[in-house]
Amino acid sequence: MELKILEKSPEAVRFILSDSDNGMANAIRRTLIGGVPVLSIEEADVENNNSGLFDEALVRRLSLIPLVFDPKMYNLQSECKCNGEGCSRCQMVLVAEKEGPCTVKAGDMKSTDPTVKAADPDIPIVELLEGQKLKFEATARIGFGRDKARNQAAIAGYQNIYLVKAEGKAKPCEAHTIEKKGANVKLAPMDGCAQCIKFLEGNEAKHDETSFVFNVETASGLEVLKILDMALGRIEQTAEEFIAEAKKLIK
Repeated sequence: MELKILEKSPEAVRFILSDSDNGMANAIRRTLIGGVPVLSIEEADVENNNSGLFDEALVRRLSLIPLVFDPKMYNLQSECKCNGEGCSRCQMVLVAEKEGPCTVKAGDMKSTDPTVKAADPDIPIVELLEGQKLKFEATARIGFGRDKARNQAAIAGYQNIYLVKAEGKAKPCEAHTIEKKGANVKLAPMDGCAQCIKFLEGNEAKHDETSFVFNVETASGLEVLKILDMALGRIEQTAEEFIAEAKKLIK
């Protein structure tokens, strides 16, 4: 199995997974989306809110604000030494107090942990008119995207690489060509690319069942390469646990 990065930035990465199969590719995709622990606002005590936004809608909006955090600093509440009672190792608090006229933004929230903050401080929460006030205390905890959408770590998708025998007149799209050796072309077309579609229709093409192109974008406060690293670690940990349990049955 081999992984080759084609493009990367803190927010997105495009890479090739080769010498693998659909099962492993889908396991990576599912873990990237729902198997990486992410810190998000789970509940909020709204002390004062006479804005045009109901408390329930306000709290839901807060829960969807991506938070920057250090994964090493927080535990799942179910695995914390406090036995789920809530402590500084499994939860943290963000507070805000504003009076209109103004737009309350994610950056207005003050955290009990200086390392935790909104990934984008300009995300609007609610607009306050003259005389309107907002005051709340929100509690954030670690969770998984497979359980709650607010804890989704990334947006991830993949597709098979095409193996094309370029004998027609249509030319391959340079932006999506992975490799070209004579008439043999490895192509990773993007949806909606007219040149890729024309090239595939004008030549003999088939899927490479062992190679996949992934497109991953962070949907949380974690950088995308950190998410990838954590996802691969979770897969490895799960495999080791499965092997250990299987050996017990064999004995």
